[in-house]
Amino acid sequence: MAITPFLSAERIRTCTESGFWQNRTIVDHLDLHTDRHPEHVAVVDHNSQTGLRTVLSYRQLRNLVNRMALGFSRLGVGPGDVISCQLPNWWEFLAIHLAAVRIGAVTNPLMPIFRHREIEYMMGFAETKVAIVPRRFRGFDYPAMMAEVRGNLPALREVLVVGGPAAPDSFERALLEPRWEDELDAAALFAARRMDPNAVVQVMYTSGTTGAPKGVMHTANTLLSCIQTFIDAYHLSGEDNILMGSPLAHQTGFLIGLLLPLCLGAKVVYLDVWNADQALRLVQDEGISFTMGATPFVADMAHSPIATRCDTSSLRMFVTGGAPIPRVVAEAARATLGCAVYGVYGMTETLLATLCVPEDPQDKVYATDGAPRAGAEVRLVDSAGRPVPVGEEGRVQVRGVYNCCGYLKREDLTRETIADDGWLDTGDLARMDADGYIRISGRSKDIIIRGGENVPVVEVENLVYQHPAIQDAALVGMPDPRMGERGCLYVTLVPGHSFDLDELRRYLDQQRMARQYWPERLEIREELPRTPSGKIQKFKLREEAKLFGETGAGLSFN
Repeated sequence: MAITPFLSAERIRTCTESGFWQNRTIVDHLDLHTDRHPEHVAVVDHNSQTGLRTVLSYRQLRNLVNRMALGFSRLGVGPGDVISCQLPNWWEFLAIHLAAVRIGAVTNPLMPIFRHREIEYMMGFAETKVAIVPRRFRGFDYPAMMAEVRGNLPALREVLVVGGPAAPDSFERALLEPRWEDELDAAALFAARRMDPNAVVQVMYTSGTTGAPKGVMHTANTLLSCIQTFIDAYHLSGEDNILMGSPLAHQTGFLIGLLLPLCLGAKVVYLDVWNADQALRLVQDEGISFTMGATPFVADMAHSPIATRCDTSSLRMFVTGGAPIPRVVAEAARATLGCAVYGVYGMTETLLATLCVPEDPQDKVYATDGAPRAGAEVRLVDSAGRPVPVGEEGRVQVRGVYNCCGYLKREDLTRETIADDGWLDTGDLARMDADGYIRISGRSKDIIIRGGENVPVVEVENLVYQHPAIQDAALVGMPDPRMGERGCLYVTLVPGHSFDLDELRRYLDQQRMARQYWPERLEIREELPRTPSGKIQKFKLREEAKLFGETGAGLSFN
């Protein structure tokens, strides 16, 4: 299947002439660094299923990638065909993407949490030709799921299973064991299949909170231009050791855990199930200097009981995304882990929209979500599409070299989201200061309207975060027949601390927050529902809060 990006000749020309699109693919970087230092460690894989630690040098990785690429071609995978990969953070995920690029195929990363409904839709819509799944991960039988949905996937030719070399459907038997390089002219095949850097290289589905999930299309040029900005912003090099605990099937994990190390020629260490204590041990044992993940990840590490017993002196930087950084979290990380914390804002479609960087003043780092860097523009508009004044809330629109090339097979949605002049409407809300730094004030669907008054959700959450008893906080709306909505606050507590609604009221009163903004119900939980990338799943909390509203629960402060 040929996948066509919504990419104009004018955009290609301007992005190329500006130097942001360098017309390279990730395998160009693999080849460069393999030739320079073949024995340098490329990837360290800590597999929770097997308990094994796998270490691959750049030479070993390239050899495996080349063999797999030849194997994919023997399975009938051609340029533009889709390989769906539903794997945890294992070395095989990295190698699959590189092998796909080597022969001009498209990678479709799929979260391990996806089940029958999501998989059938996503693979079916992408017309997946080869699917790769784990034999078992976190107790789930993936081959059984694939057997149930395969009959509804007419384009699917092969399902390969990682973990079980003796099985007929074994990934290892199909791609790794045969010496395809002895049978095929690899150099000629790879030259003939060299991927156009402006062809679609990745299709990643959004979460689909409204309607069916949308397949966001990216090219090598859109992805790698983002990586170069990231490298420049944080002064990264091949000497850095990178830890990735966010799923590689999430854009954060894919960009920072897969593409970034290969562009640098650096070592990446994979953690397939998030665990703060293990992450701290890996920082110590692997000499980790850089990592990125959702805000709860850094909070988990800073509050871990073993944090002060681990040597984290190598860790100089933790970049967070997905939610604003509460100042208290950043300060705890600096005090406990010794690292600086910087926030970025982006989404699957825009990648990096804004960043806080080491050169920024501390007030910007703690109080904003950063500013756009070279290659990106950000503006805030009102409901009519007019720019809003400095300090006023508006919808975030982004234009730049990192923006996606539209939605798979959805020209209508592409035109609805991306204007002819390139501005992409994120649906998020923010305020911009006079220096061009933005602060996300809410999501378009993360709004509580109480008695006609918009509650500043993010501001309330950030304030609650600063209470010494609070580890995680999420504010959602619950229906109310009189006020429309009231706030329901979900929290987890720092071990050894207590908290109740009376303390919440006293605290917010001390902080002089308007009473209309105060949450009117408090739910204390051992943990909040999160995506594998660490984001709190507010839609689950909203569904629960609906029940509170229906039963008339809640308190009025009027």
